[in-house]
Amino acid sequence: MIMTLLQKMGYGGCWRVLVLGVVLWWSVIISSAGSVGSHSLGSRTRHFKFQVEYMYWSPDCVDGLVIGINGRFPGPTIRVRAGDTVSVEVTNKLDTEGVVIHWHGIRQLGTPWADGTASISQCAINPGESFVYRFNADKAGTYMYHGHYGMQRSGGLYGSLIVETEEEEEEEEEKEPFHYDGEFNLLLSDWWHQTPHEQQVGLSSNPFRWVGEPQALLINGRGQYNCSLAAKFSNSSAAQCKFTGREQCAPYILRVLPNKTYRLRVSSVTALASLNLAIGGHKMTVVEADGNYVQPFTTDDMDIYSGESYSVLFTTDQDPSTNYWVSIGVRGRLPKTPPALTILHYATTSISNLPPLPPPVPPLWNNHTHSKLFSNKVQALAGSPSPPATSHRRILLLNTQNYINGYIRWALNNVSLLLPETPYLGSIRYRLTKAFEKRAPPENFPSEYDITMPAKNQNSSYGNGVYTLRSNSTVDVILQNANALAANTSELHPWHLHGHYFWVLGYGEGKFREEDEKGFNLKNPPLKNTVVVFPYGWTALRFVADNPGVWAFHCHIEPHLHMGMGVVFAEGVRRLGKIPKQGLGCGLTGKMLMDNDNNRD
Repeated sequence: MIMTLLQKMGYGGCWRVLVLGVVLWWSVIISSAGSVGSHSLGSRTRHFKFQVEYMYWSPDCVDGLVIGINGRFPGPTIRVRAGDTVSVEVTNKLDTEGVVIHWHGIRQLGTPWADGTASISQCAINPGESFVYRFNADKAGTYMYHGHYGMQRSGGLYGSLIVETEEEEEEEEEKEPFHYDGEFNLLLSDWWHQTPHEQQVGLSSNPFRWVGEPQALLINGRGQYNCSLAAKFSNSSAAQCKFTGREQCAPYILRVLPNKTYRLRVSSVTALASLNLAIGGHKMTVVEADGNYVQPFTTDDMDIYSGESYSVLFTTDQDPSTNYWVSIGVRGRLPKTPPALTILHYATTSISNLPPLPPPVPPLWNNHTHSKLFSNKVQALAGSPSPPATSHRRILLLNTQNYINGYIRWALNNVSLLLPETPYLGSIRYRLTKAFEKRAPPENFPSEYDITMPAKNQNSSYGNGVYTLRSNSTVDVILQNANALAANTSELHPWHLHGHYFWVLGYGEGKFREEDEKGFNLKNPPLKNTVVVFPYGWTALRFVADNPGVWAFHCHIEPHLHMGMGVVFAEGVRRLGKIPKQGLGCGLTGKMLMDNDNNRD
């Protein structure tokens, strides 16, 4: 079957041997990740074992600590099929801190305890202990996984999660609304030489110590800090990179054949940076966003925010005697980090030949018009689920930067999220009334608030109340951006909702007004799990509260979440059956379980 596929893709004899070797190598890698498939009555369970530990690595050619999985960085790519049950046994070998892993983009239908959010869906896994995440990969798409405790994503705890379409009896049948001959997967991230602990302490200090811009951008965990692949095109004093290919920071090369169409899966797990992707000399056709098919459109470059994933198609129809740059540059912040570069390598030329032209130049960092044009092109494919025509409830969330007792925090409607010791899922399910604030957070903000100016009253308060949503109700959320503490400063914020997809109904300038609802896109809004709110603007979302559980909704910029930029939604929790005890052994739920065990004794 493999050889037949290679023939269809146009590979000659030597290439068949090479690619067959890659396939065999990949099977070894999957085995090393602890994957075992078991079948029962047409279903399949895929088992993985993850050991999470600190180790020395050189992601950007500078040796330092990373959080790795099974001795690798980034973590192993999980690749399963839609409908598979995924079982991941995570063992914490960090010695002095807890850990959880969030399966970003997986809705966890019926398994909210497997969402991997510390203090929300579970207790952190203690050093030396293990926890089994078991969930259904219900929907094909491009996803990711990452740490969701402290700032461990900044330290490298992440990997790719690919859910392929369900296996069909007829292998020739097209399973997706587009065709391609081969596939690549790019996991984008940013990298600091400061450890997550140093960053976290600085953010929680008075005086405040910002994490600063990352030292490097990484493509599949590889970047360059002390050299440049394109030094000859640069005005800086950066040295030319020279690699044998065996270095941990050596670029990940995209090897292609001429006149083929390739699918490029792209996910961003950056802790801070918003990015722009371009392939020199090649146009891209966007076909998937956050696990949902979109109306295809062609672009020269694409913005991707932290927490987003896309699939694009590109055709290798350029001069095959040369190589081309793949470039990742910073958006939305004044760039102090050089672009990440790798090479699109045509098989007919030498890999040692660097592209003869300069790398693509990303749009100006604060050209938000360019970004908004791209975001508005992302529309649902015909036949996709349509949103309900109206909503039952509207929650307006004002993003502001505030002070609390002299400490800088982010807040929503003047409340900065401070998570409780007891996970919400257990405390709500078992009616533990003292585990968190019973008063719900505000659902709106004063109409006279001037979003263009720093707040006159900059003092805020901590809170850990939840928004309780009626089961199966339709909820609108309006994300309202504003000025930060510094004058003339408003930032991009990518927001991620756990447990659901939402329809992106629209983006707007300035303060949201009731009449703006008339412009909502109810015809073909995209379904996503992560969306950006632009500076001094608003973004409107709609979702159905049809997944019992407790779900985080937060800015996906790691320092902003640590500083309180998030809220919690609860829906239908008491309709859940038995919740596994393994994730509830802390706080009041831990005491309750211990008391129950003692009473049985």
